[in-house]
Amino acid sequence: MASKGSSMSFSRKSYRLTSDAEKSRVTGIVQEKLLNDYLHRIFSSPEHAPTAATSRKPLNFQNLPEHLDQLLHVDNEDEESQGQVEGRLGPSTVVLDHTGGFEGLLLVDDDLLGVIGHSNFGTIRSTTCVYKGKWVYEVLISSQGLMQIGWCTINCRFNQEEGVGDTHNSYAYDGNRVRKWNVTTTNYGKEGRLVEKDSCEWQLQGQPTVLLTLAHIFHRFAPLLRKVYLVEAVLMSFLRGVVEAGTPAQAQSMVRQILDLLWLFMEDYEVQDCLKQLMMSLLRLYRFSPIVPDLSLQIHYLRLTIAILRHEKSRKFLLSNVLFDVLRSVVFFYIKSPLRVEEAGLQELIPTTWWPHRSSREGKDSKDVKDETAEEHRRRRAYERGCQRLKKRIEVVEELQVQILKLLLNNKDDNGGEASRYIFLTKFRKFLQENASGRGNMPMLCPPEYMVCFLHRLISALRYYWDEYKASNPRASFSEEAYIPPQVFYNGKVDYFDLQRLGGLLSHLRKTLKDDLASKANILIDPLELQAATMDDLDEDEEPAPAAAQRPMQALAMGGVLPLPRPSWLSSPTLGRANRFLSTAAVSLMTPRRPLTTSEKVKVRTLSAEQRTREDIEGSHWNEGLLLGRPPEEPEQPLTENSLLEVLDGAVMMYNLSVHQQLGKMVGVSDDVNEYAVALRDTEDKLRRCPKRRKDILAELTKSQKVFSEKLDHLSRRLAWVHATVYSQEKMLDIYWLLRVCLRTVEHGDRTGSLFAFMPEFYLSVAINSYSALKNYFGPVHSMEELPGYEETLTRLAAILAKHFADTRIVGTDIRDSLMQALASYVCYPHSLRAVERIPEEQRIAMVRSLLAPYEQRPWAQTNWILVRLWRGCGFGYRYTRLPHLLKTKPEDANLPSLQKPCPSTLLQQHMADLLREGPDVAPSFLNSVLNQLNWAFSEFIGMIQEIQQAAERLERNFVDSRQLKVCATCFDLSVSLLRVLEMTITLVPEIFLDWARPTSEMLLRRLAQLLNQVLNRVTAERNLFDRVVTLRLPGLESVDHYPILVAVTGILVRLLVHGPASGTERATSVLLADPCFQLRSICYLLGQPEPPAPGTVLPAPDRKRFSLQSYTDYISVEELAQVEQMLAHLTSASAQAAAASLPTSEEDLCPICYAHPISAVFQPCGHKSCKACINQHLMNNKDCFFCKATIVSVEDWEKAASTSTTSSAA
Repeated sequence: MASKGSSMSFSRKSYRLTSDAEKSRVTGIVQEKLLNDYLHRIFSSPEHAPTAATSRKPLNFQNLPEHLDQLLHVDNEDEESQGQVEGRLGPSTVVLDHTGGFEGLLLVDDDLLGVIGHSNFGTIRSTTCVYKGKWVYEVLISSQGLMQIGWCTINCRFNQEEGVGDTHNSYAYDGNRVRKWNVTTTNYGKEGRLVEKDSCEWQLQGQPTVLLTLAHIFHRFAPLLRKVYLVEAVLMSFLRGVVEAGTPAQAQSMVRQILDLLWLFMEDYEVQDCLKQLMMSLLRLYRFSPIVPDLSLQIHYLRLTIAILRHEKSRKFLLSNVLFDVLRSVVFFYIKSPLRVEEAGLQELIPTTWWPHRSSREGKDSKDVKDETAEEHRRRRAYERGCQRLKKRIEVVEELQVQILKLLLNNKDDNGGEASRYIFLTKFRKFLQENASGRGNMPMLCPPEYMVCFLHRLISALRYYWDEYKASNPRASFSEEAYIPPQVFYNGKVDYFDLQRLGGLLSHLRKTLKDDLASKANILIDPLELQAATMDDLDEDEEPAPAAAQRPMQALAMGGVLPLPRPSWLSSPTLGRANRFLSTAAVSLMTPRRPLTTSEKVKVRTLSAEQRTREDIEGSHWNEGLLLGRPPEEPEQPLTENSLLEVLDGAVMMYNLSVHQQLGKMVGVSDDVNEYAVALRDTEDKLRRCPKRRKDILAELTKSQKVFSEKLDHLSRRLAWVHATVYSQEKMLDIYWLLRVCLRTVEHGDRTGSLFAFMPEFYLSVAINSYSALKNYFGPVHSMEELPGYEETLTRLAAILAKHFADTRIVGTDIRDSLMQALASYVCYPHSLRAVERIPEEQRIAMVRSLLAPYEQRPWAQTNWILVRLWRGCGFGYRYTRLPHLLKTKPEDANLPSLQKPCPSTLLQQHMADLLREGPDVAPSFLNSVLNQLNWAFSEFIGMIQEIQQAAERLERNFVDSRQLKVCATCFDLSVSLLRVLEMTITLVPEIFLDWARPTSEMLLRRLAQLLNQVLNRVTAERNLFDRVVTLRLPGLESVDHYPILVAVTGILVRLLVHGPASGTERATSVLLADPCFQLRSICYLLGQPEPPAPGTVLPAPDRKRFSLQSYTDYISVEELAQVEQMLAHLTSASAQAAAASLPTSEEDLCPICYAHPISAVFQPCGHKSCKACINQHLMNNKDCFFCKATIVSVEDWEKAASTSTTSSAA
């Protein structure tokens, strides 16, 4: 018998025997060399042809273990071994092994080439083993009978019943029966002999045919593969060499072979430990490897990761036990920023730097491209080309990261187990829960910068599989039309932990909306389970046994289905509070055997992520899986695979958790560039203006210029990296896609009526925040206006904000405030305000109606801010972006909504006017709320500045609380905005105050006049408290000044006294002059005119600077100044006439409440009296008499008594 091999010879290291004394000095480095030698011998590359080997002692199965033990002691000398062929161990001539390893009664010839068996299933081995390549040996069969000829490992044990082919680690061929054997048997080959093509298929591909000796070798070094340092130093080095030497396809093929062998010849726990250590090593190397210019290190590590994850069994083990449980696997999706520009080779990639030139002055936009000089244009183009080169290199890494996620999202590898995608979903949900609640181990929580990259890669992989499913299922939707169906939020198939719903707690929603769930979604929630869930939430104690025994069994559905007992885990005391809330939400207890009719209701409960199966997610023949409980408003055709819907839901949650905050933080690099650019321009301007004789100043300025230029060079290159990794066009499209997903999800959820309350709050938050990120974070490199469907998206978001900011289905205070603030910001910008005007008319009117609703128990400050923005640009002197006294200071953020140019909406103003005229109660309730809030805000402001002034006048050193200053400034800003709303109302609908045919007009006008006089007196008094606080210019009170509040009051007075009809002007004048707080001096103060001195007083110094509207010619037009002068002249004349015509009034005829107006009303039935203003204001909140507390039935005029009093007084 002779063996023939086709493999090439290769060099071998020489080994020597060692004594026992020498063995004690053997260290771990020997094992390292041994493992390295094993790997390169077994998986050597055919490209490196070794030299011939030297002769050495023949090996047989008896001395093979001893020989492998001797290999542990490697000599440092490299000698060529002779007489050995690669992939083979043993003598050159193969003979039968008659010394051991056989079973049964056998007669062996003297030349050890023939054998005769005299017992049942006798077995004998040969003296040679092979471990690599293609091998064939020939056998001449001299008799008939059942014979099995094949291969086995050294550890294979035979007996009288089991021969070669009958055990797991042996393989045999039976020519008599034409079958092959490896425990089980299948048809194979041709009768009597093996043809050439059959033997050629017996290669080193994981088949037991030629891997016999490998089992013994793996038995030796399997323990070594569990050691951390050996895996990292040897195995990782070897695998890196495989990846770096060949193409990706070749590397993946080789790694797959290696993993096949590991799983075949090693125990499962050994392979698992090895893979765990291997992935930990890979992650460390990827995370801490330096950023080289071509990113080759990161690319090689990612390619090796892909090669490992392409092995199905390894991928599933890593997904189940390592990637999310032991490692922070999202590190593989992160591209870290270089610590130094030189480290990443950015100077070579981007040799020319450039930065945008933005003006810091108010009202000036960024410098336009057409205004660039030729040099600036050349630098910008060179910088953009460098950025493109950097982006292309980064895209290679990003594509490899997406390939990793595509492997993890594979749902076609469900042979003999669960598909990878469903394992990923379980781990991904747990990952989201830990990061959402913060209850996970701190080292395992995902940093925001990692989450950003993970989100973008996940979106790319998700959209790939989504569109792939669409290609094979035409009825499905494209990823551009993706959204989350509303039933996912209430059927309990997806666990949202303890995240807040729009309608409040889930347990509360299940109780209050159980009838709607039954009627709209055919979902029935058992009242007993609702009660049990509530008790579990209130009391963490275990349920008493008697109560559990008395609970009746539950029915799954109506119509005769057998009842099932309540699962014990639902009442387990170990479940957390969040799980208690979800314990009876919607998941079907059993898959129905037939489709449910509209009259049937399904009782439901929730399964945790670990308990779900593929059927619970994707559904089955009559089970809709995640889409259980479809409302009638939803279409029947599927969007995509249900599992992809859950991945999409997780992506939206990821953005809400930390991605948005991280996007805002990364803008800091751009802000730094702008600050240094401004500093550099200022320094260059100073250099041009500096006299040449001042060489010392020139030297300092030149030094500063150099520092700023070097810093800008560094920051501009770093900014290029940030733009490529975080703010690129592709990343912007991902966020824009997420925004549109949220908009469609909210729109579909809104159609379900009351079930909209089940939607988690973060969907609205992501819609708001993603729009803010697109608008504020991705510019000026990429503009949101360039995105596809930009105008339509703005309009859809405007419709959502307009409808839901006052939606009664939304109860959470935080999300309601977020909606209100988002709408207030939305109307500050021209593009988004036009989008609000494009929504349907009924929605616009409903929005304005909600804005005009009374302010009690509402965020009235934000509501008032929205109304102010609709008016800004139309009011008296209200065309400014920043206050005049703040122009010299630099704004903290020029992109703030309050610093945008005025863009009033005449369309929405007209809706407001129409609604105020609509009914008799709309205008009074709205205006009384505004007046009440104005009274409160201004009173609080005055009280706070009194405290601030007292603290400033104390001799001891003290500090004013910054929070108190902030609240004080807020009250002042609210007072100004409320005055502007009153100005808008009087301008649009003056008859509300001036048409006294209305029952509430006189009362509203008197209240308005009273408040206006109070404001004027407080602000315009000489050497008053307001002046002193303004003079202090305390940090936090920058907005407190004379101009904003006085021009607002002036606008109201001008509308009442100049623009109104003659009859209305007369009434307004009489009411204003009749108020006891009115002082003509306050009106003179507006134009800087001093008050006529009283007898005995000293005139003020003539050079004293006074406030005057005439000083603000850039903000107040000539026409507006003329109107103020006309108003002053009118009030001066009317005041003189009133003083001349007034008759003394006895104290008995004055209102006993205010002592400012004559008695004009009598109460019935008690007969007590007061003026109409006092009684009308009192009746708004109370129906009891001032004096006797009797219930007031009616109020009548007291004209006769007034005339009698007048006559008596005249007499």
